[in-house]
Amino acid sequence: MYDFKKELNATNKQIYDMLDKAFKEDKDNFTSPRALYIYFSSVVDMHDAKEVDVQAVFNKYDDVSEKISKEIDNYTLKLNPLVEKEEGGTALTSKEQQYKASYESYLENYNNISGSMDTKLGQLANCENLIPLYKKDFENNKTNSEWLQRAVSRMYNKECTDDPLYTELVKAYDAASPSADTKYFVANLLFSQGKTKEGNEYLDQAYDLEKDPLKKAKRAYEIGKSLKKKGQYGSARSYFQKALGLSPSMGRAYLEIAQMYAASANDCGDSVFNKRAVYWLAAAEARKAAKVDGSLKSYADQLIANYEGRAPSKQDIFSCNCEGTTIKIGCWIGSSVTVPKL
Repeated sequence: MYDFKKELNATNKQIYDMLDKAFKEDKDNFTSPRALYIYFSSVVDMHDAKEVDVQAVFNKYDDVSEKISKEIDNYTLKLNPLVEKEEGGTALTSKEQQYKASYESYLENYNNISGSMDTKLGQLANCENLIPLYKKDFENNKTNSEWLQRAVSRMYNKECTDDPLYTELVKAYDAASPSADTKYFVANLLFSQGKTKEGNEYLDQAYDLEKDPLKKAKRAYEIGKSLKKKGQYGSARSYFQKALGLSPSMGRAYLEIAQMYAASANDCGDSVFNKRAVYWLAAAEARKAAKVDGSLKSYADQLIANYEGRAPSKQDIFSCNCEGTTIKIGCWIGSSVTVPKL
């Protein structure tokens, strides 16, 4: 019906109602990335035609996003053992290679759908719309943990955190249902108030409170991103490494470490050559990302080429007569890199 919408003279509501029935009656088997996108896209089109209000759009965005997150978890759990096997030095069988490619394809599609949903949502989810909407409904929902979680998450993701309402929402969410989630949001609230030490304590609580391994890996990654944004690179790397320990296929954690290394090149080398040598470390982390997550390969390859272009050239290595030697990189990196042989 969607593919032949014009020929069938089908309405957005007809398409939406069919998908809505399938989603509600058999959610477990509603796994098609394309169908999930059409499901959400249809309700946005209905809003544009003034058939539903903006809250209906947000509700469906949350429903579909949660489903996508669940499917990403499912495929990540299937992919992790294969990545661990490869990382351990054991070659995958041809059947396992097919499974790995399939899992990576699904993960890439689900991630692409998430991005497309955000694009489709567009300006509907800006602060000008969100703040009055949540202000209007706050009193009726200040003990509703699901409503608060969705409101806080959207306000945070859309960077509406300067409004006093965000502080009220976070406090209410933490009071209604203390969890790893609430501690994470309180931490970022404290950071915005300049309370770095207290914020870091809440981040640690957020990590410790999470018990499910996959959720704990995601939490570690989120904390790493938060710390990276604040320039706390050493602590951020620690959390990215924790994430990888729990979910070895989380290639994006390697990319974050690579980017931090590259950003620190001028600060962590004690000579021009050694500063540029840091880019070898950055390239090595990007290679790990491409290896464990095929969906990141194209972007990782771009980073690798960029970093290798900034690293010492063959002429530089020849001039210093230092091929094969080990360079110690200081500051927060605290690692070593071997100069390639010519």
